[in-house]
Parts: sequence; structure tokens; C-alpha cells
Amino acid sequence: MEKFLELRDTSQKKIWLADHILTQTYPFLKDPKLLMSSLETLFLAYANAIGSLLYYEKRFNKIPDFEDNFDSKFKVLKEHLVKKYGIKQEDIISIKEIKDIILQHKKSPVKFTRPDMFIICSDEYQMKTISVDNLKKKVANAKIFIEKINNITSRRDMIV
Repeated sequence: MEKFLELRDTSQKKIWLADHILTQTYPFLKDPKLLMSSLETLFLAYANAIGSLLYYEKRFNKIPDFEDNFDSKFKVLKEHLVKKYGIKQEDIISIKEIKDIILQHKKSPVKFTRPDMFIICSDEYQMKTISVDNLKKKVANAKIFIEKINNITSRRDMIV
């Protein structure tokens, strides 16, 4: 199977999982740590969708080579494919924001929960809050983004 097809399928599974954690598991367990888990899974959904689009474009020699890491893929997406496919600037900003939150979470000395919130503090005690409502909006936007990528990469399925 082509790499872009595998990544496309993986992105679908990850977005479903992120939504399931947020809408099914979290309300049942009420553990705000699940919000971070949903956010990380959402990032993986985005990363796999971006990879799918890039490998699709690479298959037809429409973009330059890229390294197999998120930063390289994200750069190629921004430089070569945003305008071509009409990808919204809000999606690019959201993807970067999610990545930054995950990195901040890994580096953070202080993390704590409040009802329906997961809070991350930096060394300077700047707080970043992940709330249920905010995360639901991010998941909804990601579903639209991933559907768009899936439609693009489905155009030539019969060629493969």
C-alpha cells in the first residue's frame, strides 16, 4: 500500500480516537488528564494527514524532498501546499498551537487540573489552559481539515 494511503487511514483513526476520548471517555471518567491525551492524539491526526498529503504530492513529483519529521513536513506544507489547496491560515495556526502546547507540557515543571480543565505552567508561571469547550472546537476544525486532505488524496486512488 502507498505510504500516503496508510497515513490517510491512520489520520482517520487518530481523529476518531481524539473525538472518542473527548466525547465518550472524558464525560464518563471526568479526569481532566484525558484532555491532554485527546490533544496529543489530535496532533497525531494532524501530523498523519499532513504526511499523507505530502507523500501524495511526492508520489506525483510535485514537491521537493523533505525529511521524515514533523517540522520539515510542516514547512513544506506551508511553503508549497497552503495556497495550492486553499488550506486556511487558521488550520496552520491551530496545528502550531497544538504542537507548542504539547512541547510546553513536556517541559513544564507544574501541571494541575481543575474541573473540565488541564492547566500547564511554564517556568515563568505563564499558564496555558486546555478546556473541554476549546478542545471540542479544535477537534471539529481538525475533522474538516482531515476530510479536505482525504478528498485531495482520494482523487487518484485508482491510479495507485
